[in-house]
Amino acid sequence: MSQNHTRRDAETALLDRMKTTPPKRYGVYLLNDDYTTMNFVVEVLTGIFMLPKERAVAVMLLVHHEGRGLCGIYTRDIADTKQQQVLQRARLEGYPLQCIVEEI
Repeated sequence: MSQNHTRRDAETALLDRMKTTPPKRYGVYLLNDDYTTMNFVVEVLTGIFMLPKERAVAVMLLVHHEGRGLCGIYTRDIADTKQQQVLQRARLEGYPLQCIVEEI
């Protein structure tokens, strides 16, 4: 009987270890400014975030009218990478475009 009890404890411990929580999700947002062109924002959205042109235009307009727009939802590492890609590309092109990452 103690052997059966030990076996059940081991199975329970194994199941507890197998249960994992899904990774946290993070939104990547572009912020509006008075200098970055709308065309450049669309290029960033299609090139970095792989959005179709129509969706990229919709997000660009959201950034323009609302002050910020959601580009995508990712795990932390991917969100940080996307943010760095945006900031680097904006700097190379001479734009002050800002990009932030927030937990969803």
